[in-house]
Amino acid sequence: EADDSEAMRARMVKEYKAELMHPYYAAERGLVDDVIDPAETRAVLIASLAMLKTKHADLPSRKHGNPPQ
Repeated sequence: EADDSEAMRARMVKEYKAELMHPYYAAERGLVDDVIDPAETRAVLIASLAMLKTKHADLPSRKHGNPPQ
């Protein structure tokens, strides 16, 4: 019985790795924006940071002040 459970566990681990252990799993579900080639990481990171460098986020005005008491 121990051999059967070990064989079943090995089969299930193999299926899990084949179906879920790849970068496209998260992309298919919309959890990441893009899957990039590892060789392109530096260029993509530099481009992303350059784009964010000029971003200006406008904060909404406060509804109530914070007067001293």
